[in-house]
Formats: sequence, C-alpha cells, structure tokens
Amino acid sequence: MNTDATQQDQSGGPATGWWTEAVIYQIYPRSFADSDGDGIGDLPGITARLGHLAELGVDAVWLSPFYPSPQADAGYDVADYRDVDPLFGRLEDADKLIAEARAKGLKVIVDLVPNHTSSAHTWFRAALAAGPGSPERARYVFRDGLGPDGDQPPNDWQSVFGGPAWTRVTDPDGRPGQWYLHLFDTGQPDLNWDNPEVQTEFLDVLRFWLDRGVDGFRVDVAHGLIKQADLANWQEPQEILSGNEVEKPRPPMWDQDAVHEIYREWRRVLDSYDGERILVAEAWVEPAERLARYVRPDEMHQAFNFEYLLASWTAPAQYAVITRSLEATDGVGAPTTWVLSNHDVVRHASRLGLTIGGGRPNGIGIGDQQPEAALGLRRARAATLLMLALPGSAYLYQGEELGLPEHTTLPDEARQDPTWERSGHTQRGRDGCRVPIPWEADAPSYGFGPTDASWLPQPPLWAEYALDRQRGVAGSTYEMYRTALRLRREHGLARGPLEWLSSGDEVLAFRNRALTVLANFGDTAVPPPVGELLHSSAPLDADGRVPTDVTVWVRA
Repeated sequence: MNTDATQQDQSGGPATGWWTEAVIYQIYPRSFADSDGDGIGDLPGITARLGHLAELGVDAVWLSPFYPSPQADAGYDVADYRDVDPLFGRLEDADKLIAEARAKGLKVIVDLVPNHTSSAHTWFRAALAAGPGSPERARYVFRDGLGPDGDQPPNDWQSVFGGPAWTRVTDPDGRPGQWYLHLFDTGQPDLNWDNPEVQTEFLDVLRFWLDRGVDGFRVDVAHGLIKQADLANWQEPQEILSGNEVEKPRPPMWDQDAVHEIYREWRRVLDSYDGERILVAEAWVEPAERLARYVRPDEMHQAFNFEYLLASWTAPAQYAVITRSLEATDGVGAPTTWVLSNHDVVRHASRLGLTIGGGRPNGIGIGDQQPEAALGLRRARAATLLMLALPGSAYLYQGEELGLPEHTTLPDEARQDPTWERSGHTQRGRDGCRVPIPWEADAPSYGFGPTDASWLPQPPLWAEYALDRQRGVAGSTYEMYRTALRLRREHGLARGPLEWLSSGDEVLAFRNRALTVLANFGDTAVPPPVGELLHSSAPLDADGRVPTDVTVWVRA
C-alpha cells in the first residue's frame, strides 16, 4: 500500500502532492509529431520530441487516446482499452514513451474513455448478436422504442454532436429492433454503469495501465457515466454544459450524484499503488460548487475548470470566476485546475480575438466572423500570464506555447469532426484546433513529419509560428511561456495564497507570495506595481506603463 499518496488530510487541511502544483501539457497524438511520414502523429514521434517539453519546463504530459479505434471520433471511440492502435505504434512504443518521459523528469497521464465504447468493441458486437434481454445488451443502454411499431426513440435526448442520441438496430432475424443510446456519435454507444460487469472491467483497465507505469488518467466525460434512472425527457438544448446553472435542474444525462461512488472506488485502486497516481475529471459542470464535488478528498485529484476557460476577457468576469473557483475548491481542500485551451475548443489565441460577449463558437471556418489575429494573440499571452500566476495546477494544450491560432480557413471538405456532418453543416466542429503543429519553418509539413503529409492541411502562416523561429528569440511566445514556467516554479506561485489588490472594471491586481500580478483590461495604459518587473506578456509603453491587454509580474 502506498503511504505517500496524499490529498486533503483528515483535519481538513489542503491537499499536497506533485499534482497540486503541476503544469501539465496535453498532447493530441495525431497532431504532435509524425515519425513515419504517413501524415498522422504517433507515439515514437512523441517520444522523439519529449526534450522540447523538458526544455519548456512542464511537469507532466497528458496523452489523448491512442487505443485501437475506427476513429469515428478521433480515437474517443475505443475498441480495445489495453492496446495501441497501429496508427500510433505498438504497445512497446507506449512503454518506451513512459520510460523516456520518466528519464526526463516528466510524468505521463493517459486518457480513459469510460462513458462509451466504440461500436467496434467486442462487447457491442456481442450485444448486437445476442438480442434483447441478453446479458450482452445489459452492458449498454438499450431500450424499446415508442409508438405502436417501436419506431420512435425512447426519449427526446439529442447527441452532443447533433441529431438524435438514439439509433435503432436490426435484430439478428433481420427485423427492426431496439434502440441504443449514444450521447455522442453513433459509433460511440453509451455503457450502462449500473452493470457490475462494466464496473469490474474498468477497474481492470486502470490496473493494466498503472502496472505499465502511468501516473494517472484523464477521465473523458467524467460527469456522464450515470444517467437518471427513468431516462426522463429533456427539453433544453443538448449541450455539454447545458442546464447546470444554479437556477436550473440538472439534465438527466449529466452530473448525477451516483457517479461519485464510481470515482471513490477508482481512487482506492490508485491509492494502492506506489507513488502519487492521479485522476483528472473532464466534467463540464456548473456551478463551481458542483464541480468541487469531483475533487473531494476520497475522489479525483483534479477537475478542469471549464467555467474559467469560458469566461469573458473582462476584469469583472475574470475576478468573479477566479474567486468563485478558489472558494469552491478550497472548501474541499483541493487545488483549482486552470485551463485556457484543449482539443475540444477554439484555441484561445483566436477565441480572444473575437468580439467579447459574442458567444463561444463551435469551430470557425470560411465565411464565419474571423478573429483579429494580433488582438487574439496579445490577449492570449496576457491571459496565459494571468493563469500561470494563479494558485493551483494548470494545463497547456500543444502548440499554445507557440501562440498557435485556430486554423479558421480550413476547407470544409477537409473536416473530419463528426460534429460537422451530424449538425447538418451548421457547426464546423473541432478540427481547427487539431491541425498538426509546426516545428521547423522550412521543413516538409513544417517539421511535423519527414514528408509533406498531414492528416489535416496546415495553413501557410504556420511557418511564422514554428518552434525554430521562436527558440532563443526575446519576446517570442515560446520564450514568454518558458520564462513564465521557470518563474512560477521559482516563486512557488502554485502554492499561493492569492490576495486581491484591485478588482475594478479595468484592472485586476493580486499578490501571490512575493509577486504582484496586474492585468490591464482597460482602454488606457496604467502604472505597473512598484517593484522589479520580472515578466510581461508584452512590452511596457514608452512611459513605462502597462498597455491594454497586458499582464505583468512584479517583485516588490
């Protein structure tokens, strides 16, 4: 039994452990580095680029799914939880990656997708063959249809990707049969987590990867495993973050209380291993008090703060979400986990270049409102310095250290996100943030791989963002990130505490240990805090003042 793994102690003190202060870097394997020239990133490519992450100064990496999959949803439709898809390499490549990361001082977190499997999973194929009422179908959510002929879905739930959340199957005898639930793509049937066989299977999957040395799991759709027993109709729009506000009832498919016992059992498994192994919740849950339930002392260690990611770039909005988040997680002795970009949202270098208050687009394409590129990057750099100065842990998404924007002119015919088709071409989806990243300005595929092949087309402007154009260049976004991560570690900013100094309509300022942090949201430049300027997201003006959309770190 591991005696070192820690969380909130029994007296109610704050959690301790590497994960409470860590900066974790998300790798989307398809788009990070391609070792064999087929245009798809892979595990050997990641291993070859781990030196970049060590040099950047992050503490760990999180790998999006690399398991065998038909790729209906870019690997989030898992056909086998205990192997590696040939697209990405072999199981031995995963072992080598874990070992090489450890040698460079990096921990490794892998994605786990427990809400649904692929329709190609052996369990689902067996469910289709076995027919209604079988133990095989009991692993999933099968129901008879409504209407005299059962030709209507069991309820009115909609898929997050668009269209109905139910698909009717054909029985072995060739007649129309039952319907199965898929809150995402038709190729992602939802599992029935009331079934003990499902629960036992995932405990074994956890142990399989823990035995191979991983340091934790990022849990996909962590708030979705348990559905309301009566599968009641839900009239509200089926959005991943819908209906969770204080004044609204919780949707019957999200954030049900019974999900927490699942994670308590998982936590007991992780705590039985040596070292500090962690669980990270992807839980699109509001308000902050509900999200904090996922990181109570005997449950998960981290939960992405999506309310923070979605907050408007205004001083009042930032103050409100930061304050609310810290209060909620402090109440359970857990760290707040800050995040600005990931593989599911428009990159913040573009998102912040859109009109403030204009909503969160699900992808940006030709014909849509285009972000102001310079403004977006300026605000993104300021937002990053603000985030990295906050107490708690933080996540970076691959390429943001280069200032990468969304690919907002990606041809529609190149899109692969199922959202594009299932929404009837009304939502462009997530491909724009998943385009392979640039390493070398003058190399084939900008250094992504040894050939020009790239599973999504890279825009010509990628050359100006390439790592080799930024490394060692004062003021570059890469060097800004690198300096920020070093200073964050040296000054213990992750440990806090945070003391607000100003929270008006135009300026946010707070003290964290020996540093004073100021972010200017107003229209005019303001004086910096008194002291030594250690870091700034952009140069001060000619009078030494902090311009609009700039964050500074000052040592008193």
